Amino acid sequence: MSAPRAYPAHLDVAPIERARGVVRVPGSKSISIRALLLAALAEGETELVGLLDSDDTRVMREALVALGVPLVPLAQDGLRVFGSARFPRDQADLFVGNSGLSARTLIAALAFMGGHYRLAGVARMHERPIDDLVTSLVHLGARIAYLESPGRLPLEILPAERTSGLPVRVRGAASSQFLTGLLQAATLLAETGDCCIELEGTLISRPYVALTLDVMRRFGVSVAGDVDAPAATFRIAQGSRYRSPGRFAIEGDASSASYFLGLGAAAGGPVRVQGLGRESVQGDIGFAEVLSGIGATVRFGPDWIEASSAGVRGGFRFAPFDLDLNHIPDAAMTLAVLALFAKGPSRLRNIGSWRVKETDRLAAMACELEKLGAQVRAGDDFLEIEPPRTFCAATIKTYDDHRMAMAFTLAACGGHRVRIEDPGCVAKTFPDYFERLDELLSRTEPGS
Repeated sequence: MSAPRAYPAHLDVAPIERARGVVRVPGSKSISIRALLLAALAEGETELVGLLDSDDTRVMREALVALGVPLVPLAQDGLRVFGSARFPRDQADLFVGNSGLSARTLIAALAFMGGHYRLAGVARMHERPIDDLVTSLVHLGARIAYLESPGRLPLEILPAERTSGLPVRVRGAASSQFLTGLLQAATLLAETGDCCIELEGTLISRPYVALTLDVMRRFGVSVAGDVDAPAATFRIAQGSRYRSPGRFAIEGDASSASYFLGLGAAAGGPVRVQGLGRESVQGDIGFAEVLSGIGATVRFGPDWIEASSAGVRGGFRFAPFDLDLNHIPDAAMTLAVLALFAKGPSRLRNIGSWRVKETDRLAAMACELEKLGAQVRAGDDFLEIEPPRTFCAATIKTYDDHRMAMAFTLAACGGHRVRIEDPGCVAKTFPDYFERLDELLSRTEPGS
């Protein structure tokens, strides 16, 4: 795996007149982190192929090493994981950075390992809620203590005194990662009986839970339950165990693909994204359908997606939209920037989960869009965006949020320079994003 790269304090994106070409996105963060943990809990050796190499996946890899799991790097973004049902070390201090998925899935798995563990992260991770997950785990018999603030990291996990066989309920409104954590750890609870997890309330980001179930299935554990049911119940049969699939290939990241597909639509294209296609299991593949619905031309292949538009140099305008984007919360940030190029006001709904991500994305997005000349109204779970009458050059604050940095590069399609502060924050999921972007822009022909 590569070493972290150095970044400047800021990076200027020149006005974008035209973008075209082919780009391959790195492996899916969501699949990579899930597969790393399940490979460590599976019987046998697993070869992970196409694994994302970024800050978030590095957090999970380093945590597994600290827990005694043998990892051997392979060529071309591969990793061999030597798994077992239990982590070899029963004591460890783990640093989870700002990786919510790593933190929440590790907490659930460690709660019933019979060991003594401490988990901490960066300051923002210590602000992000964790109490719904911990409450569910404690109901099952886990012993977890907060070390500073109730409901927040850092925390300490002690050996569970008992394991309850009762059904456990978890709220779905705050984060789908809480349910993912419980589902992935369910094999540890199903040693003496079925494990039943009942969803309480509305589940946000349902496609991410569907992704969890798919990865679990590929590691040999089937879950009974319908993620689309209004009051879903999930059951993992007694004796269920993860088994290595041998070789596990990770498809390209659909959230990362959204920036390039949006670029192809806003700047003429065509831009083709390789590494995922029409059969993708990731929820953010739905962004391509949304893009088509507002006027872009979108084509699918077995392992590629392509986006383009009829106009360039500001001649193309998207149809205004009013959309519930709960199913694609990450890719919805790309759509918020594309709303700058709509023919009229647009509205993004049901995006309240933005407030508890790497930053308060609702507030951050509203502030930065206004710098570009848009009029923005932000509510608890929505944004209303009126496109600029005249675009402005702007310096975009990124709030240590990788998706703010990547999404706002598309604002340069408005004909003015956009300065991205702290571009290095893209290392969280896409370390060479700006190089890949530049390759598409370097194909621009003078006068085209």
